[in-house]
Amino acid sequence: MLAPLLAVLLTAPRPVTLWHSYRAQEAEALQALADAFNRSQSRYALTLLAIPYDAMAAKVSAAIPRGHGPDLFIFAHERLGGWAEAGLLAPAASLPDVFLPGMAEALAWRGRQLGLPLAFKTLALFYNRALVASPPRTTDELLALAPALSDPAAGRFALAYQSGDFYYHVPWLLGFGGAIFDPAGRPELDTPGAVASLRFVARLARRGFIPQEASSALVTQLFAQGKAALAVNGPWFVGELPPAGLPWAVAPLPIVSATGQPARPFLTVEALFRSARAPDPEGARAAADFLVSDASALARARTARQLVANRAAYEDPEVASDPVLTAFRAAARDAVPMSSSPAMELLWEPAQTALRAALRGDDPAAALAAGERQLRALSLPPPPKAAPWASLAVVLLAGVAIVLGWHRSGRVPERGSAVAYAFVLPAAVATVALVLLPILFSVGLSAFHHRPDGGYDFVGLGNFVDILASRGYAPAEPLSFYFTLGVTLLWTAVNVALHVTLGVALALLLRAPWLRLSGVFRVLLIVPWAVPNYITALIWKGMFHRQFGAVNGLLRALGLPSVAWFSHFATSFAADVCTNVWLGFPFMMVVTLGVLSAIPRELYDAAALDGASPFQRFRHVTLPLLRPALLPAVVLGGVWTFNMFNVIWLVSGGEPGGETDILISQAYRWAFARQARYGYAAAYSVILFLILAAYALFAQRLMAGREARA
Repeated sequence: MLAPLLAVLLTAPRPVTLWHSYRAQEAEALQALADAFNRSQSRYALTLLAIPYDAMAAKVSAAIPRGHGPDLFIFAHERLGGWAEAGLLAPAASLPDVFLPGMAEALAWRGRQLGLPLAFKTLALFYNRALVASPPRTTDELLALAPALSDPAAGRFALAYQSGDFYYHVPWLLGFGGAIFDPAGRPELDTPGAVASLRFVARLARRGFIPQEASSALVTQLFAQGKAALAVNGPWFVGELPPAGLPWAVAPLPIVSATGQPARPFLTVEALFRSARAPDPEGARAAADFLVSDASALARARTARQLVANRAAYEDPEVASDPVLTAFRAAARDAVPMSSSPAMELLWEPAQTALRAALRGDDPAAALAAGERQLRALSLPPPPKAAPWASLAVVLLAGVAIVLGWHRSGRVPERGSAVAYAFVLPAAVATVALVLLPILFSVGLSAFHHRPDGGYDFVGLGNFVDILASRGYAPAEPLSFYFTLGVTLLWTAVNVALHVTLGVALALLLRAPWLRLSGVFRVLLIVPWAVPNYITALIWKGMFHRQFGAVNGLLRALGLPSVAWFSHFATSFAADVCTNVWLGFPFMMVVTLGVLSAIPRELYDAAALDGASPFQRFRHVTLPLLRPALLPAVVLGGVWTFNMFNVIWLVSGGEPGGETDILISQAYRWAFARQARYGYAAAYSVILFLILAAYALFAQRLMAGREARA
């Protein structure tokens, strides 16, 4: 009985799991190859699992060390250095000489080959053949063509690309002789070539040759509608263009006339990585060898039009006759593999800050100098290691003090019946699991520094000392805790004041006896509160666009100049406030309406008979009765506004230069955009919690005092 079952188990194919983020035709081509591999042998069964691209890196970093990650996964090579230092990747087998130049080299780290090239991506020049007979070969030719192709007032531009994104600026930076790293391997920004590249793009923006505040969707819309003659974009752009009616083609980026060097975009290699903890290394290696073979590459190039890394695929007549594939292969010859060093992650934020400052009209040299200072501040070493015993003693003493203080306060609950405790138990368990444990975890994490290799060092109060001492930057700079705290307090006070003022005013208006259709107006005014806030934030972000936004369109219709809303602190802050006020006033309005409906009409009639004016009736009747209900609403609204991440992140994005960031968005940046400094971000969150706890205690005492006086 057991012998047949044992034989089946021994002869069953062993599973090999591959994670990927492909979609549409690329996913179909990969699945077809997995099926072909499973048919070609019986020892292994390759299974594919699709993971969203934005979540892939985090899932790989979390799953592999714990032993439940994939055997293989496909991702861009830019994270290779960090994963290699963390010991997540197994060395690749000896590579045959079948790949395009630079592909295999991009996957080497400290002398070891840690991945196999599958495909590549880079930037190229898309051009509309109905508007441009042949693409410009140099930047001088581009500048000569641009005036005839541009009319910003009519929404027409010679060139469209995401000019405020540093990834799209790299071709100009390297073409003008700039560099990403200095000879010692440290990231750098402030170089003569970088200054020249910023002056070039600032000139394009100033003369109206490129759209301002261009997003991916705007670039696609302009090029697809024939309002942009040229566009700098990658192979993903092909799928966003209309299938017919637009005569477009692709060419390499132009040569920079000032240096004679080609514009050199980043080269990103999509690689097949093998997990260092794969349960079956031989099966993972066999599947990897099959997927990167010339035959598999040719199948992917034919069926998915993928830019494969194998040379032999481009010798196939069908692939060689594809103008898009051949154009991007030509563009890849001038591309520079993006560095896979963990230090590369620190470069993006300062570089983007400098780039956007130059596009706003700031001096490029000054913008780069400020970006260099920000880069050095972000590159500071972590706090020194600390002995855990002293910190543990402090924690124990603090815990004892809290327990004693709670006991002496007289708030210890009296012993009750078992039935009463049984009813409370589910809520208590949920509160502990969902509230208390995450808080304790954050407090514990704040005492550690997360290393690039995935380990943690105990630093005690070092993260708190660095935050409160503003180590590496002045207190008046946007990176400083004190600057961000000031912005957060101003943000909260302004928003809550406007929420209450508008909410009460609209509630009084809706209660006016002369107002018709008040029920309809109530429903309409509650809609902003009902719509998810991230959708509202994205809508307002588009409305504040400098060239195509509805707000500036209204200003122009009134004969007023357009406003660059995200170029200055005051206007960017105002845009954030407008969005959040739109989201917040309905809550205060609903609370006020509830209280007003409970106020007896006889009180107003009596006050009117005594000769009280409408303002006096509001001051002496309405306001005193509103105050007890509004005060808790103000406390709750203050907490919500203090932590309103979505509006800040989606509307202004912290622009300009992080000046409109609040504490919660700064904590997010430290955790996910600045080399995963989780301990530092946790310390930020602990400080934020303490501030809100103090605010809640103050509000509680204030309400208790008012109740006692009443």
